[in-house]
Amino acid sequence: MAPNSSLDGDYKVADLSLAESGRKQIELAEEEMPGLMTLRAQGHDSQPLAGARIMGSLHMTVQTAVLIETLVDLGAQVRWVSCNIFSTQDDAAAAVVVGRNGTIDDPKGVPVYAWKGETLEEYWWCTEQALNWPGETGPNLLLDDGGDATLLVHLGSKFEAEGVVPAVETATSHDEEEILKLLATVAETRPNFWSDMITNIRGVSEETTTGVHRLYEMVERSELRFPAYNVNDSVTKSKFDNLYGCRHSLIDGINRATDVMLGGKVAFVAGYGDVGKGCAQSLRGQGCRVVVAEIDPINALQAAMEGFEV
Repeated sequence: MAPNSSLDGDYKVADLSLAESGRKQIELAEEEMPGLMTLRAQGHDSQPLAGARIMGSLHMTVQTAVLIETLVDLGAQVRWVSCNIFSTQDDAAAAVVVGRNGTIDDPKGVPVYAWKGETLEEYWWCTEQALNWPGETGPNLLLDDGGDATLLVHLGSKFEAEGVVPAVETATSHDEEEILKLLATVAETRPNFWSDMITNIRGVSEETTTGVHRLYEMVERSELRFPAYNVNDSVTKSKFDNLYGCRHSLIDGINRATDVMLGGKVAFVAGYGDVGKGCAQSLRGQGCRVVVAEIDPINALQAAMEGFEV
């Protein structure tokens, strides 16, 4: 979808009337994200992402909105979903759909399929909608967080090659059940949808540990069909976002979900890697007595040296 063109209903969010509030928050976030803003300025004229069709499966938050609009400013076509059924900020999603030059009645932003509180059936439908590129076989780049977009494309192409989608009764989880239902529906109407798509995907960037583990498992089974870039293990992610980002956001998430006073509570942290370190510091700062469990002896010793019960 070209920027500043009408979306003609190619989106699904909670409420477009939230766009004005979301736009104000995006403008605030831009002040805190100088790296992306510098990239916008450097690449505005050269358009280094011209020709890129990027499908993103990443938490649809205000900060993600800044990323999405940066990709567009650098020349990419973009479609987006959230990678979690509860993490979408509905005002941010609405603002991205309306866009910087659109209105509620005539949105001209980026197609987004995400709202807070999706069911699993809706979640996988949203993922398929974002992968379904008008006039093209699909995206040529994936920006994944947790590996769900990568998983869906690979399973779809695998079952097309085998000629059959396994019966829903064979599913071992609710997630797998909904995936099989979706793939069976697609197979009835678009029999080569996933095979045509996967041959044109040039690569995926993976944002988080779960997705990276999935990718390594796929490599070991010789199943990965396109190159993958491990963003999760880059030092600017693992040593900053994992540690300081979690230290900042953990308490905010607990307070939003429970509104319970944390002082004096016993908090259990499973694992003392970068994420665990940030979480433990955050909980101790609220007055919790923090207990850490860790199987790595070095990490366990670090926790003990910080004064945590291990």
